[in-house]
Amino acid sequence: MKKKTWFANWIGRIIAVLLVMNIFISLQAYAAVTRVRRSVTVQNTAGEVTAGQVSVEQPKELRGVWFSYIDWSEMPSDKEAFKQRADQVMADIKNRGMNAVFCHVHSHSDSYGQKLKSFPLSQFMVTKTSAPDFDPFEYMLESAHKQGLSFHAWVNPYRVTNSMMRDIPDGSIVKQWMADPSKQRNVLLHEGNYYLNPSSEEVRNYLVNSIREICQNYAVDGIQFDDYFYPSLNNNDPAKSFDKPEYDASGSNIGITQWRRNNVSMLVKDVYKAVHEIRPQAVFGISPVALLSNLRSDRSYFVDIDTWMASNEYIDYIMPQLYHGFEAKTKTGILAPHAYINCLNSWIDLKRKSNSNVKLHIGLGLYRTGKDIKDGNAVSEWLRYNDILLRQVKAARETGEVSGFGIFAYQNFREAPAILELNNLQTAFTNQ
Repeated sequence: MKKKTWFANWIGRIIAVLLVMNIFISLQAYAAVTRVRRSVTVQNTAGEVTAGQVSVEQPKELRGVWFSYIDWSEMPSDKEAFKQRADQVMADIKNRGMNAVFCHVHSHSDSYGQKLKSFPLSQFMVTKTSAPDFDPFEYMLESAHKQGLSFHAWVNPYRVTNSMMRDIPDGSIVKQWMADPSKQRNVLLHEGNYYLNPSSEEVRNYLVNSIREICQNYAVDGIQFDDYFYPSLNNNDPAKSFDKPEYDASGSNIGITQWRRNNVSMLVKDVYKAVHEIRPQAVFGISPVALLSNLRSDRSYFVDIDTWMASNEYIDYIMPQLYHGFEAKTKTGILAPHAYINCLNSWIDLKRKSNSNVKLHIGLGLYRTGKDIKDGNAVSEWLRYNDILLRQVKAARETGEVSGFGIFAYQNFREAPAILELNNLQTAFTNQ
């Protein structure tokens, strides 16, 4: 009887240990996929400490959508209606299986937050007149966090004007520079649009401080630049030479192409440092154009992608805009260099060859869905399928190198063809 009792106790102890181990393993698995809320403090530009919420640890697979200045312009101007719509937007994003939003904060050397003083409030910030004390950026951030969404502040670093933004607001630092003969070259006019001068140290420091201001005043989970770096230039044409006078005056002993790449890289490196100093849990990423040959060009962008990918000092993630379909062809009928698989493979190769710790995310072009995109086919691929993005996600995941996706853009969510594409994509996102 004692032997049976001893044996039963021994078996019971083993079962108890196994149960504890199972619970421990389950908790680990739960933690790996569950967002953890934790309070943090953020020091604003006045030196005051304000309470903030970091909604998440950075998700294992980033699945976000871009919310652009066009989306901002379509929001209600009434404060309460704005808040209601913001809540609907964030719930919509979450219900689609996404876990992040990339929201414009500085789109044209302007801003969308009341606590941001580096640039004037944007003309696309619809509440600035109707509710001047309301901070729509802050509410968008809070609403995203309530839904468990990671919030990345999206910045176009050098752009001042484009076809939708012609007037530079009075009081803007851009106008101040333009009016000061000693600082006029901080702002460059190129083919009808104004840009901040990437070669100016004053401009670079100002831009870095504008990022500091975001991180100090708002509990963002990330900062993101997209592809607005240098425009297309021609050093032999004075009207298109952009910052060549600064290069000539610099006495640099390196070529102008590398000099321009260095200008961009100095900004990127300083922003990376500022973000991690102020918000160590946040990430800094860049979303460039898809073709590596364009990034390596000596005529535009001047993005030193090889250095960035091989280093731990520039970016946490790269999200190239692989917006073309699988079947994009050249005029001769062969698969184009910019076709999805070709571009995807080029980025996978770069990441592997540089032994990079930079996370590779992929930007996908929802805006093309259902449209007659000229892609070298008799009938555009985007008219023939409604599961292109789904298949693109699956192909990227199969590489084992891609850890996130960005969907461009939220303004297309309401288009009928895009809804079909989103429904298919949702099966991959919600089952993950």
